[in-house]
Amino acid sequence: MSFDAERPLHHFRYENEDTSPTTKRELRGWYSYAIAAEVFAVVGLPRERGVLFSDRSKPCIAPPESDGEKRLRLRDGGGEEQCIVSFLGAEVTTASFAMYTTSAAVLTQAVTLVCFSSFADHGPYRKRMLLTFAYTGALISALFIFITPSVYYLAPLLVIVGVTCMGCSFSLLNAFLPLLISNYPDTSESGDNDLSPAYELEALNPETTSIRRSSPENLSRDLERSTKISSKGIGLGYASAVSFQVFSILLLTLFDKLSPTTNNPSLPIRVILFIVGLWWATLTIPTILWLRARPGPPLPAQSKPAFDKRTNNTFLFYALFSFRSFWNTVTNAFRLKQVVLFLVAWFLLSDAIATISGTAVLFARTELHMGTIPVVFLSLTSIAFGMLGAFAWPRIATCFSLTPKTVLILCVLAMEIIPLYGLLGYVPFVKSLGFGGLQRPWEIYPLGVVHGLVMGGINSYARSVFAPLIPEGREAAFFALYAVTDKGSSAFGPALVGWIVDRAGTIRPAFVFLAVLVLLPGPLLWRLDVERGREDANQAGGRGRKFEIGEDEDDDGGEE
Repeated sequence: MSFDAERPLHHFRYENEDTSPTTKRELRGWYSYAIAAEVFAVVGLPRERGVLFSDRSKPCIAPPESDGEKRLRLRDGGGEEQCIVSFLGAEVTTASFAMYTTSAAVLTQAVTLVCFSSFADHGPYRKRMLLTFAYTGALISALFIFITPSVYYLAPLLVIVGVTCMGCSFSLLNAFLPLLISNYPDTSESGDNDLSPAYELEALNPETTSIRRSSPENLSRDLERSTKISSKGIGLGYASAVSFQVFSILLLTLFDKLSPTTNNPSLPIRVILFIVGLWWATLTIPTILWLRARPGPPLPAQSKPAFDKRTNNTFLFYALFSFRSFWNTVTNAFRLKQVVLFLVAWFLLSDAIATISGTAVLFARTELHMGTIPVVFLSLTSIAFGMLGAFAWPRIATCFSLTPKTVLILCVLAMEIIPLYGLLGYVPFVKSLGFGGLQRPWEIYPLGVVHGLVMGGINSYARSVFAPLIPEGREAAFFALYAVTDKGSSAFGPALVGWIVDRAGTIRPAFVFLAVLVLLPGPLLWRLDVERGREDANQAGGRGRKFEIGEDEDDDGGEE
């Protein structure tokens, strides 16, 4: 076999490559996983084992009163007392306990993606790894039923593993999107049973498939299909999350009415997480049955056994292969100007999203003095309108002939409404009215609507814009880079907001920073050229493949 480093990757054929047409059944299998995993949520259990910050002799949960129910201890002013727990020999507040756990989960997820994403582009491992992460995450969620207050220190471990499994599985699910689009039928919009025989023959022909994947004139059509599929997946995931949150609220209310939790207040949450695990595992079954594996090229040792002679340690060989492959992905990404533009814009946009979400909850609790139930309804409002946005943006784009890049820019501009509205609180005229500029709790709900509509568009369109920029055969590795960029950004904005709040003593000045942060991705998205990026991806597809396919780096390109 001869290799040409300048030849696009789609000219490299391999055994068991699946170029069969994408069917409605396969799409349903892809959608089903979004419905299955979107309901996974993280809750904190350590408060039941905590003591008051002001008096270490008193537990955070007060003893049962006359009605036999335990309650949180409150400050004299009516607010909840700060609660601390002992963990790994140090005393931390329960709020910090949750933040540290989340940070560790994000870091673990990033490392896992680096270690395993390269394997997902080879053989049948993309689907196998997706299902492995899915059922591990489902099991972890179900195991929360056993996390009683006496073993609360095991909760962070389960959270870290669960969040890692969810993040990695969604990254692998995203990696299927370019494959579903590249094999989407051109001559039929129908499902499993009524594809034309002529198209089925064409779809199984590697050369015609290559032409269909690389043809520049098909970019607009592929982007439209990608955004529709992506938006529907996001919308169904949001619908699943909203439905499950409503179910959870009803279940919590039922527990409260029946009062079976006098001595175990965390039981309702643990039951909900157990049901989440069952939901996740059950709704993944259609993914097992209907989503095709779409195998990639074989791993190096399978393709050329002699290649394994570089090391006698199989584990070491594959560890080096994984890290080298991810490093190659990073270096190849930096050679692709449009990929760099997108990832920098996505880093800034993700940071803005995470910062606005965190700041909004903090502002609601501290400045607007909203309780748990109103904040829960704020979350429900945002998620519900996120579902609406996911389904609405494709219709808006079709109606006004908007490109996916344009939709992303419009979403950025719409998100700017949130910090600008908060800054209205500094305007003397608005301040004298007593409302406007987030002076009243009810004002945050319309902003939750805006946030949801914007998030529905961003989550739907970001991955569909990124997909054409990926060299063929590197879907999982590049979407791992996409996920690492997304999660890696979430620490910077919130940290700066914390710095501002510590010095100002109030959250409102942070809206100035948020207003600037939200606008930063705009110019980069404006400069993004998706058509040029797709051409660059096609040209770069064959570069760096010698190591992965099994050629020695000093191979002169002769015949095997």
